[in-house]
Amino acid sequence: MSTSGAAETAESIIEEVRSAVVADRTVLEEALAGMLARGHVLLEDVPGTGKTLTVRSFATALGLDFSRVQFTPDLMPSDITGSYVFEEDTGEFHFTPGPVFANIVLADEINRAPPKTQSALLEAMAEGQVTVDGETHELPDPFIVVATQNPVEQQGTFELPEAQRDRFMVKTSLGYPDAAGTQELIDRRANRDRPDPTVEQVVDRDVVTQLQRVPETVAVEDPVREYIGTVCRATRSDSRVDVGVSPRGVQRLFEASRARAVLDGRDYVVPDDIQRVARPVLAHRLVVEPEASVQGVSRADVIDAVLDDVEVPAMDDSSVEQ
Repeated sequence: MSTSGAAETAESIIEEVRSAVVADRTVLEEALAGMLARGHVLLEDVPGTGKTLTVRSFATALGLDFSRVQFTPDLMPSDITGSYVFEEDTGEFHFTPGPVFANIVLADEINRAPPKTQSALLEAMAEGQVTVDGETHELPDPFIVVATQNPVEQQGTFELPEAQRDRFMVKTSLGYPDAAGTQELIDRRANRDRPDPTVEQVVDRDVVTQLQRVPETVAVEDPVREYIGTVCRATRSDSRVDVGVSPRGVQRLFEASRARAVLDGRDYVVPDDIQRVARPVLAHRLVVEPEASVQGVSRADVIDAVLDDVEVPAMDDSSVEQ
C-alpha cells in the first residue's frame, strides 16, 4: 500500500469513527497513529466522555476482533490471560484463553484494578504473548491494547506503575466536547426516536496489517533523527524531572512520528511531525519531582518547555527527496 493510499484509508477510518463519537479530531488522529505504529493507547478522562464508545467504534471501523475487560478491584490476572481448566472427560488440563486473545482489547478503567492485575498485560503489550503456568501462548496479530482510566484523584483508583505507563505508545484525552459537540449530544438525546449513528466497517484485518507496514517505509533523515534524540535526552536533564524519557520512549517517538507523517500522506518525517506527537507519546513517561508537582508543573508542561528550548533542524528540499 502506498503512503497516499494509507492516508486516504486512515481518513476514511477517522471520519467513520467521528460519525458516532463526538470528539476532537486531533485526539482520534493521535489514537490511530498509535495503532498504525503497532503501539498501545491510553485514554484518560473523567467518566462519561465517551472513552468506551470511541474504542468500540475504532474496533468496528477497523474490522478487528474486539474484547472488553472491565477492571475492578477484585479482578485476577487469570481473568485477563486465561487459565488451565481440568477436563474430567480426558483427565487433562486444557488452556482456556482469556479476553486478552483479541485484536483490540479494551482494558476499561484499568486503574480500578490493583497493580498486580494491571501487570498481567505487561508481557502481552511488550511481546505479543502471554505465559500461563510456564506455557507461552501467542496473541493474535495485530494486537492492540486500548486502555481507559479515570484521573488518579478519583476515588477508588490505583495509579499505573511506571513500567505499565511506559508500555503505552500514546496517552491522550478526549476532553469535554466544544459548544457544537455539546449541542450535537443534546440533539441526539432529543431525537431518541431516530436511530443513533452507528459505525460501519471500513477495512478488514488484512488491510490493517498493510496499513501498519506503511510507516516502516517512511524516511527519517539524520537531522530529524538527531532532533528526536535531543528532545528525549533533554527531558532527562530538566531539573523538574526525576525520571526522563526511557530508551523505549525514544523508539516510540520515532515510530509515532512516522505514523503521523503517513496520516498526512508523506513518505518522510519533518520536525513538525515530532512536535505534534511529542506530548501524547512522551509526557506520560515522565516522573516529575515532588516539589515541581506541588508547584503545579505537569508532565505536559515539561514536554512543551523542551520543545521550545531544543533547536529545530532546518529541512531543505534535498534532505527530503526520495
